[in-house]
Amino acid sequence: MKELRYLNKYFVKYKYSFLLGIVFTVIAQIFMLFTPKLISQSFMVIEAFAKEKSVAKSVIQDELISNIVLIITTTIIAGFLTFLMRQTLIVMSRHIEFDLKNEVFRQYENLTQNFYKQNRTGDLMNRISEDVSKVRMYVGPAVMYTINTIIRFAIVIVYMYNVSPILTLYTLLPLPILSYAIFKLSSEINSRSTIFQQYLSKISSFSQEIFSGIRVIKAYSLEQQHQQNMVNLADESKSKSLNLAKVQSLFGPLMLALIGISNLVVIYFGGLMYINGSIKHIGTIAEFILYVNMLTWPVASLGWVSSMVQEAEASQKRLNEFLKIEPEIKNNNQNKSIIEGSIAFQNVSYTYDDTNIQALKDISFTVKKGETLAILGKTGSGKSTILSLISRMYDVSSGQVTIDSAEISTLNLFDLRNSIGIVPQDAFLFSDSINNNIKFGKENATDQEVQAAAKSAVVHDNIMGFNKKYETVLGERGITLSGGQKQRVSIARAIIKNSPILLFDDCLSAVDTETEEAILSNLNAICKDKTTIIVSHRISSAKNADNIIIIDNGQIIQQGSHNQLINQNGYYADLHLKQLSEKEML
Repeated sequence: MKELRYLNKYFVKYKYSFLLGIVFTVIAQIFMLFTPKLISQSFMVIEAFAKEKSVAKSVIQDELISNIVLIITTTIIAGFLTFLMRQTLIVMSRHIEFDLKNEVFRQYENLTQNFYKQNRTGDLMNRISEDVSKVRMYVGPAVMYTINTIIRFAIVIVYMYNVSPILTLYTLLPLPILSYAIFKLSSEINSRSTIFQQYLSKISSFSQEIFSGIRVIKAYSLEQQHQQNMVNLADESKSKSLNLAKVQSLFGPLMLALIGISNLVVIYFGGLMYINGSIKHIGTIAEFILYVNMLTWPVASLGWVSSMVQEAEASQKRLNEFLKIEPEIKNNNQNKSIIEGSIAFQNVSYTYDDTNIQALKDISFTVKKGETLAILGKTGSGKSTILSLISRMYDVSSGQVTIDSAEISTLNLFDLRNSIGIVPQDAFLFSDSINNNIKFGKENATDQEVQAAAKSAVVHDNIMGFNKKYETVLGERGITLSGGQKQRVSIARAIIKNSPILLFDDCLSAVDTETEEAILSNLNAICKDKTTIIVSHRISSAKNADNIIIIDNGQIIQQGSHNQLINQNGYYADLHLKQLSEKEML
């Protein structure tokens, strides 16, 4: 139960609902106990009439009718209070489920890139859906039935003891066996439930990857192979599920058998006690049988409750694994930070934790407000890492990154990222309209602003060619658009944000030369008062920058303006000649 202690804060938060539910439960149980007592009294009246015949039959009938009316009335009241109990405790569990899902989602948002490199999307989805649902069953039905069982047991046993202490002792004899059986079965359920949840995560992760990469799978004609892989995984999951179900199925018959034994004990020993005069009225035996049957569902539900608790324990353990992770990137400044855009790297080095690859080695450069820096280099040379450090997706391993002369980690993290418009190398678009995808950079943007940004990114004419124009809804990850169109919509999204810092990570690789030149011409006008960093493989994207740096193997090997670098022997001049000759051949 130690993993479930994490949820105690929610019980404190909803303490009034929790306590009110307990009050409803106590009162409902008291009203339910009127029935056995009234039936016992009815038996006594009948028994007295049968022995003495001195009481008028009409009097007996009136008392019996009166008892029946009281039984119906108290049963209705108990049922209504039970309804209120369920409304209070089950609704509370839905509120806790809502809060827990939001907490998990916020934690997912706060966790860094390294976390997402190490965990699969399907597993994350399974935890926030399946695991939270299992936990909800604990804070709702499991808690409700546990409270109901404890209160009913406490009240019923007190009533039974007041009627006949010895018969109560006989009736409770099977309970130690029940307790031991529950303990053994619960331990096994916990173990098997954990394994089953892990397999659910595997299926979710496998399915998510297949659906995301369906075009590649079809292109390579691997449908049958992956279908077989899915069948194998599903068979394993089914096997684990059946193993869990076999253990869970033992609870019901075991509980009912023990309750049946208790009934037989009551009839046998109660009958003996009535014969020898220890019990004066036969109605006492009937009363005890009703008490035992009142305990039937609570005792039978112990198995179900125990199963829910064990499954919730396994699920909460999986949630706690993520909820207890401290994000590597923290907001160290709650005050507002004003970002103007001057950027400086001072002897910066960075090594990726997951691969131990050193991406940057002693990098130093400065970009003043309003200047444009171009970064060129081979694939894997560390260009994108520089942009990730500026947006503080990672923190440097050594050295210092400053924005407006302030160390980047001292700035308000949200103000920093709000001050940056970034176009990533992998142009990610949401399954939403093109209009909303562009407005993602500025939610309150007008239609005129959206179209102006699209025109600057040279994608307006393409959008107007669609049937629904800007209201065209894109497929998952923007699959409706071509690679070049996705890049240009991403550029429009960054432009509309109107941030003091713009970062372009090889965002023109999928567009033709003519379109590239038109976009760059527009960007020159847009970026004249902004700090701009362009990562590219093309000289055409870099030639108009105020400063150009060439990175190789994480180090700066060349630096200067376009005119300076083409007159130097080295990577830039060679690349310039190569791309110039390729252009002439076209």
